[in-house]
Amino acid sequence: MTTPRTEHLVLTGVLTAEEAAQTVRGILAVQRADGAIPWFRGHHLDPWDHTEAAMALDAAGEHEAAGRAYDWLARHQNQDGSWYAAYADGDAADVTDRGRETNFCAYVAVGVWHHYLATGDDTFLDQMWPTVFAAVEFVLELQQPGGQIGWKREDDGTPVDDALLTGSSSVHHALRCALAIAEEREEPQPDWELAVGALRHAIRRHPERFLDKDRYSMDWYYPVLGGALTGAEAKDRIEGGWDRFVVPGLGVRCVVPNPWVTGGESAELALALWAVGESDRALEILQSIQHLRDPGTGLYWTGYVFDAQAVWPEELTSWTAGSLLLAVAALGGDEATCAVFSGDRLPTGLDPDCCQ
Repeated sequence: MTTPRTEHLVLTGVLTAEEAAQTVRGILAVQRADGAIPWFRGHHLDPWDHTEAAMALDAAGEHEAAGRAYDWLARHQNQDGSWYAAYADGDAADVTDRGRETNFCAYVAVGVWHHYLATGDDTFLDQMWPTVFAAVEFVLELQQPGGQIGWKREDDGTPVDDALLTGSSSVHHALRCALAIAEEREEPQPDWELAVGALRHAIRRHPERFLDKDRYSMDWYYPVLGGALTGAEAKDRIEGGWDRFVVPGLGVRCVVPNPWVTGGESAELALALWAVGESDRALEILQSIQHLRDPGTGLYWTGYVFDAQAVWPEELTSWTAGSLLLAVAALGGDEATCAVFSGDRLPTGLDPDCCQ
């Protein structure tokens, strides 16, 4: 029998109620007592994937555990509003990559807004607002004159102005969620509205402002998933890359021409497909990656090298499971997840007077 926590996570050919519950337990088993969610125990934590796993817990009704994950972020935020790129096993005192990546830092806004919509907890939103505000301000310090977001700031403070399309698209989504939080708190942020409009314009109209990573599937679908491309423009982009990246029956390539499909990219593409009204194809993608599921833990292998018929790397990652649960939750109509990933239910900011 399904419960209110799992009924929207049941999807034909993807998850039964028991399988959904097992996957949630698998993520909970990775979470540390202090709230941190590393990739898996013994591996590192990065703030983006930590947040994605927390969102999956909220989608499954595990709000207390998700709240502890956000408390970890609030307690370990750097003074400049950032987080480091990697912490060994989620230990905040053991930093293994001291770069501060903009899309990693921005994503807290997506998670906080999702948690608020899932719980209605005004106190949580009040407590996390300074964290979100500082993170957004850190990110926008690296916005370039053309609207794109510089990739990261080195540990010595040196900004890396080169912009990544995937990262900037994720930041676009995060800024819209940050604006939603600001609106809910009745604290307008006009600078953020200008920033998100300029960023969206760069993504839509100025590919030359981003490093060329066209071989990576994330650069294909992330402008859609991040909400910068919508409607016919979004569908055209999906169609344009479909045959290049989708391996029927197996999932989505991480990078062409490598014979390697990955669960995270596949689940994220499913979310993007759902956002543009392609739920049937989203379901097919999610069904195609069930060969990555580990029946013992309910977690998912990161990827599969299909010409060698081998799992690689041999890692069961919390974020791969998290991305799948979020895609299933959207298809299942989970209100908070749908609101966060729907292209028409977040503030859009102000478009610049450019290329009109």
